[in-house]
Amino acid sequence: MNEQPDTNIILAPAALPKAARSASMGESSNITVTWARHQDEVRQAQRLRYEVFAGEMGARLDTRLEGHDADLFDDYCEHLLVRAADTGDVIGTYRVLTPAQARRVGSFYSDTEFDLWRLRRLRERMVELGRSCVRADHRQGGVILALWGALAEFMQRNALDTMIGCASIPMLHNGVVSGDIAASIWRQLKATHLAPIEYHVTPRLPLPVDALDSGLDVEPPALIKGYLRLGAKVLGPPAWDPDFNTADLPMMMRIHDLPPRYRKHFLGGA
Repeated sequence: MNEQPDTNIILAPAALPKAARSASMGESSNITVTWARHQDEVRQAQRLRYEVFAGEMGARLDTRLEGHDADLFDDYCEHLLVRAADTGDVIGTYRVLTPAQARRVGSFYSDTEFDLWRLRRLRERMVELGRSCVRADHRQGGVILALWGALAEFMQRNALDTMIGCASIPMLHNGVVSGDIAASIWRQLKATHLAPIEYHVTPRLPLPVDALDSGLDVEPPALIKGYLRLGAKVLGPPAWDPDFNTADLPMMMRIHDLPPRYRKHFLGGA
């Protein structure tokens, strides 16, 4: 993984995209959704990511900041935070890299895992979602829906229409690292949710799916299933991320592909 610079570049509130200026993008009786406004809030997201990725998934994180999952892309991203209303603890997070900020840092994170050449015409209206995680004791629909609601508003307010990202499939299963589950999920989704060929991307370090058992009767992780319900497509076979112990599927969601019920829920029928 990339090393974290010594200091974060934090945008002043007036420079943030419209959706990021609001202190609270959505709330329920027990959670609030906000955009990080300063470095301390970004650090809270990074600590949660470390808890989930290193603590649960066994990721080997190359970071200068102990107990944090931090890389150079964090400096250029907007960080979406879901908090427990009673404690203020960050229980869910996404980071969002806009086209302008991707140009500043030199690429999307996904460019490091995939050749995205076929998406070049989409880049000016395309954001990257990354480092999605929810604390283990809050993995219910409400937290995910709150995140997606804020993301949908962010996209609408900033005239963006495409979201991409690497959806991770853990390779640590019952104490054993294996790619069979990822190969099986790829086989299923290739048949049902593969994007048109003009959007296909190529992994830089492919998971060797042809050498693995792809016949397992397994379901995709909950987050991937949620993306698929929102109309997401898989852009090609998974990349292997040995540091995170994951197989990463390239996925794309476009606003105009949202099913009507989700369009009404997130965008008010827009």
